[in-house]
Amino acid sequence: MTMPARVHLIAAARPNFMKVAPLWHALAAAPDFTPVLVHTGQHYDANMSDAIFADLRLPAPDHHLGVGSGTHAEQTGRVMIAYEAVAMADRPDWLIVVGDVNSTAACALVGTKLGIPTVHLEAGLRSRDRAMPEELNRLMTDVLADVLWTPSPDADANLAAEGIPPARVTRVGNIMMDAFELTRPAIMAADYPAALGFTPGGYGVVTLHRPSNVDDPAQLARLVAALEQAQARLPLVFPVHPRTAARLATAGLDTRLAAAGVRLVAPAPYVRFMSLVTQAAAVITDSGGIQEETTYLGIPCLTLRENTERPITISEGTSRLVQVGDLVATLVSALAEPRSQRRRPDRWDGRTAARCLADLRARTAGAASAAA
Repeated sequence: MTMPARVHLIAAARPNFMKVAPLWHALAAAPDFTPVLVHTGQHYDANMSDAIFADLRLPAPDHHLGVGSGTHAEQTGRVMIAYEAVAMADRPDWLIVVGDVNSTAACALVGTKLGIPTVHLEAGLRSRDRAMPEELNRLMTDVLADVLWTPSPDADANLAAEGIPPARVTRVGNIMMDAFELTRPAIMAADYPAALGFTPGGYGVVTLHRPSNVDDPAQLARLVAALEQAQARLPLVFPVHPRTAARLATAGLDTRLAAAGVRLVAPAPYVRFMSLVTQAAAVITDSGGIQEETTYLGIPCLTLRENTERPITISEGTSRLVQVGDLVATLVSALAEPRSQRRRPDRWDGRTAARCLADLRARTAGAASAAA
């Protein structure tokens, strides 16, 4: 009897957990695969890690690398050293890395050097901005990985333009929608806005964490001024990322936001956070994933960035790139428009994990046939 193929799933940061969860459940239900959860510990906060595992019904990780914070080089190096030891002691048949954090590139490099067939879930996204550490991680991972699972046609086109052979690429869709559908009943039942005193459609959600926005004191001050003005138009709730909280506190800007009426709350686990998003009138963010979720839900998303690696959320979705000086005017314009009726992008349908499983199964069978 053939043993089930062991599949290492790498999770490092909050968005990784959400992308890994539907795939873990699909693999766990399949008799021919055994999922092995590897938590690198790159981002470790009880609200942003442990609680999300519970929300997504994930088990405790099979391996926890505990690498912690540090510079990009320190994190990448620690992950490589720790994961190499795990992969050599518990060698998988497949390695799946997700997203674009340091752990993604680090584990892909380890896996491919050890000759482990490596898959990149959410491949092909490009911002064209090499000042973003995530862009460098995406480029490196896509060059290294044996199989590239893409979320959208623009990602396919990016890989083709970079000379990636089509046989390595399969468009599977957007796994974030699977995570949302997996937890939709809990999200609907959570009603976190009511607990905060908000009514559906009567508030906006803010998330900020990118270094280009929060590490530059002058830019952060401009953002706070814009949020004060936006608060006068729409009550805002701001789940504050730990790094952002530290920057705001150092500059005394947290008290300024609170005085203006912005509701500052701790980072929320996935279910509670999505309960906030689903009932919001608009979202103000510099995140990547929330651009996708708001597109799926038809909620206006004001993205405070120079560029986005998810252009389909602009061409087919509800995201708009906005500069800090235009934030209030764009918010007013977005609130005046009827809720978007744009169609969801192709394969953003909650069935991406099933397509991943089918592709992995076909490639496993193909490799066995070739070996025979």
